[in-house]
Amino acid sequence: MGRCTLIESLYLRNLVTFTEVTLDFEQGLVVLTGPSGAGKSVLMSAILASFGHSTQGVATLCEIRLDKPSSLKDASYIFEDEILIKTLKKEKLRYLLDGQTTSKKVLKNIFSPYVQYLSVRDKGGFDSESLLNILDKQLVSKDKVFKKLYKEYTARYAQFRERSLALKKIKEDESKLLELIEYARYEVEKIASIDPKIDEEASLLQVKQHLSRMDKIKDALSSATEIFTLETHVEEVYRLLDKDGTMFVEMMNQLRADFEETESLADELDGVDIEEVLDRLSALSTLKTRYGSIAQALEYKALKEKELLGYANISQDKSSLEAFLTLEETELMILARKMSQSRQKESKRLESALSPYLTSLKLSALTFDFLLAPLTPSGIDTLSVLLGNSQSHTLSGGEFNRVRLALMATTLVGKQSRQGVLILDEIDANVSGDESIAIAQMVQKLSSVYQVFAISHQPHLSAKAQQHLVVTKEGQTSQVTILDEAGRIAEIARIIAGENPTSEAIEFAKKLRS
Repeated sequence: MGRCTLIESLYLRNLVTFTEVTLDFEQGLVVLTGPSGAGKSVLMSAILASFGHSTQGVATLCEIRLDKPSSLKDASYIFEDEILIKTLKKEKLRYLLDGQTTSKKVLKNIFSPYVQYLSVRDKGGFDSESLLNILDKQLVSKDKVFKKLYKEYTARYAQFRERSLALKKIKEDESKLLELIEYARYEVEKIASIDPKIDEEASLLQVKQHLSRMDKIKDALSSATEIFTLETHVEEVYRLLDKDGTMFVEMMNQLRADFEETESLADELDGVDIEEVLDRLSALSTLKTRYGSIAQALEYKALKEKELLGYANISQDKSSLEAFLTLEETELMILARKMSQSRQKESKRLESALSPYLTSLKLSALTFDFLLAPLTPSGIDTLSVLLGNSQSHTLSGGEFNRVRLALMATTLVGKQSRQGVLILDEIDANVSGDESIAIAQMVQKLSSVYQVFAISHQPHLSAKAQQHLVVTKEGQTSQVTILDEAGRIAEIARIIAGENPTSEAIEFAKKLRS
């Protein structure tokens, strides 16, 4: 497998003390050296900012061209084989991914699996979840039984968690169940007692209107019926005049029908109590005021009736859930114990594999410390590490990073996969010569699966780089140069002996490069 290349080139303008930088990167290990304060960390921060890791040291324009990882996918983007990330800083900071505007958060989410950053100030990665993840990745990649076990546990625990929350809600509801039932029943009975109909109010208003003027209608009707006593006389006039009286006859017939209809209505209304009509209209008005309309009142009644039915089933649901959770917890514990056994065996294998790396780094042996815990999404294991007799939280930043390098080398080197970019900020700072050599060898191994960018002040790591960049500063202007072989020897000699290296330092630099 060839060495990993992810970041192919960098172009930037106006980055703190850098006016313009154009760099094409090689595969494997890329080391940045140079005097303190020249701008190495500033340059590295521009790369990190392009992946959403930091906003310190952002250039006016920064372009990073990438060789797309084969596993890189995102629903929002269609990636070509080559990807361009651009950051622009004017009034505000803008990010573009292959020409599309994006955000820092999106960039970080997309590229976090491919860009890792280790700083001497960072002491993360040794929490229980991260340590379990290391063991689980190893097991899933090589143990089909564990892979199936882990997948089954994860799926069943998610269901167990969901139903546990449902039971918790039932118990919370149960504590106020009587109050809920009483309220729902009261609401249903209040609407049911009125028993409203959708179009009832319009009919009642019409009845009210008729009742309010029925006495006057009756009086008028009594007087108006005298018109029929003259009907035969009018017809005789039409006959004597030899005129068509059909229209008059039809009009009188219509009048007679209308009077009869009115008399029938009056007879019907004689049995209607106006007070009952007014009371009914008042009750309907009350419902409309509370619920918005009669239709909404009936919908609300149906909802409350459904709630009452649900409350009636709550005890049965609770009993069923409790029985399921009791049985499922037992079965999950069995699965979790099997997972724990596999993890403990794998931890012993990993401790053994780590031992030579840690010894070369002048570190004590690492031990995984398992404690059993209640069921969690990860099982029943809570995991910590001891370095010799020291707990992880007592380690220095340098010790943290050396252990992390050893873990990476143990779990990744030799795997047939590219891991992306690893950025190391002074990983070999404040260490002895032997430790510096061991770190350089470790990072060189990692460069077979990572494209590694490392800031270093030590000669050994610089000597092993596939590409060596030196950052210098004249006045208030910084620049970065890709060194040829002669330049590399001169820079390594400067790291060894200072600005005016001795012949011995130069010879030692040549030896390191040979």
